[in-house]
Amino acid sequence: MSNSVQPPVSQTARPPEPRNVLRHPGGRFNGPAEKAKDQKGTIQRIWTYLKNERLGLISAIVYVILSSLLSLLGPLLIGIIIDKYILVNDIEGTIRMVLLLTAIYVAGAIFTWLQTFVMIRVSQKTIWRLRQNLFEKFQLLPLATFDKRQQGDLMSRMTNDIENLNAALSQSVVQIISTILTVIGSAIAMFYLNWTLAIVTMLIIPCILWAAKQIIKRSSKNYREKQRDLGQLNGFVAETISNSDITTLFGKEVPTIEQFNEANEKLRKSAMRAEIVTGLMGPVNNFINTLGIGIVVGVGALLSINNLVTIGIIASFITYSRQFLRPINQLSNLFNTFQSAIAGAERVFEIIDEQEEPKDSQNAITKKKFNGDVKFRNVDFHYGIEKPVLRNISFEAKAGDTIALVGPTGSGKTTIIQLLNRFYDVRNGEVLIDGENIKNYRMENLRDHIGVVLQDTYLFSGSVRENIRYGKLDATDEEVEQAAKIAYAHNFIKYLPKRYDTMLVSGGMNLSQGQRQLIAIARAILEDPDILILDEATSSVDTMTEVHIQKGLNNLMKGRTSFVIAHRLKTIENADKILVIKDGTILEQGNHETLMKQHGFYYNLQNQLQIQE
Repeated sequence: MSNSVQPPVSQTARPPEPRNVLRHPGGRFNGPAEKAKDQKGTIQRIWTYLKNERLGLISAIVYVILSSLLSLLGPLLIGIIIDKYILVNDIEGTIRMVLLLTAIYVAGAIFTWLQTFVMIRVSQKTIWRLRQNLFEKFQLLPLATFDKRQQGDLMSRMTNDIENLNAALSQSVVQIISTILTVIGSAIAMFYLNWTLAIVTMLIIPCILWAAKQIIKRSSKNYREKQRDLGQLNGFVAETISNSDITTLFGKEVPTIEQFNEANEKLRKSAMRAEIVTGLMGPVNNFINTLGIGIVVGVGALLSINNLVTIGIIASFITYSRQFLRPINQLSNLFNTFQSAIAGAERVFEIIDEQEEPKDSQNAITKKKFNGDVKFRNVDFHYGIEKPVLRNISFEAKAGDTIALVGPTGSGKTTIIQLLNRFYDVRNGEVLIDGENIKNYRMENLRDHIGVVLQDTYLFSGSVRENIRYGKLDATDEEVEQAAKIAYAHNFIKYLPKRYDTMLVSGGMNLSQGQRQLIAIARAILEDPDILILDEATSSVDTMTEVHIQKGLNNLMKGRTSFVIAHRLKTIENADKILVIKDGTILEQGNHETLMKQHGFYYNLQNQLQIQE
């Protein structure tokens, strides 16, 4: 891809609009709830990432088994200590057994710490891999994906959703294993001690499972709605902050605050529903557990009176009952985290499953240099299933030609440029470069030979030199400065505090729009492309500066096929061919003199431009 291209990441579903447009969220905050997703399938996909950390998982499982066995041994020793030592007043034996019991619990605590430590490492490596895959996916997605999604929503998936999954992985995996081992071990121990009390304890389980099922059924939907509303709120905040100057310019601070309040309130309500419903899990389970243990104590007392159980067995049984029921309580405490993690993972995998840009075929062509012959042949295109944007577009540009595209806003000029770069693929017809369909070229090779300067310039955090060098990463400092001089960016760079080493904030907001555009032009000049595209490249500079830039661009355009979208007369008049675009069709084409003689749409457009200038 041409390194000078900065495709917008926050667009509407229509042809790209200027970046600095404050868009009302409208129905975005009132859309239907997301459809139910396959939680089982999501968990299986999470497991595919966890499998890469098998050694860590096995180690954690070993530590869980050891800590669980030690925790199961403790209650048994408590019963033995009571029956065989305390009740017979064996002080020395009691002290020995208490020391043994203490050692068991200390060892259990150490193994519990080890399993936590190992699982944190496993979860961090897993999340690192998932985060890496998601970011790589962002780089492979077509522009159409960014057209239909808010920038803030995508950021929310990269940050909030992945961190929710991280929190669940570091706790839930070992907790599930520990729960299974503890429940099975406690059940065996209880039946070994007294089957009657064991059956009484088991009667509590259906009540807990029924309550959990009812809560889970209601909370799953609430958590999906919460994650959706959070993503939408983040998207709105990102748009508002990036367009704060427009908000202030039009005095829309109060309406913007009202829109935020509306979105914030919606998130508050969905979060309240999710947390309140899920929060019932702990209290309900605690009530059922306490009631169950009370029943066990009562039944145990009756059995003890009839000499069917000892006091030590009852004491051991109470502890085992707590260990048997406690994991369910622990899972309920983790349920909020688990629900957020599953909802977040679904949103992450939704992006990972998005269709990428078309893959290169095995026979894809790679060329070191393009001659620059460009031909559009009967091209039709539309975004989604809506009204066609381009209809039956046909024209030819010979190597070295300068082609100017003129026409009303929204007529399809920028879309033609985007098709040439393969930001989108044509619906019908074909686009050829040097007689070859552009679909037959390797995507990277195609874009490496096309340099683009967009109307909406974006600069990265870094030095001025680094931003210009983005057009050619291996360029020397001398080459960078030469490109800046050709673009007439050197004239203002030399007055910056540290010249080419001056640091720019994200977006280059510490420079004027015109200065940012000059740097973008220098970036394209440094790339030295075979085909040059200027999309209103001089729209943000004054007339005097444009004269200087045009001299540099004229040198750059010699011997290269150039496509220029511009409204100012000089660029249009000097073009070899002018395409007059209106309503997605080529209304007229020819050079300036030919079109002026026709006294058609172009003639009227030029008269209007002369009046404006």
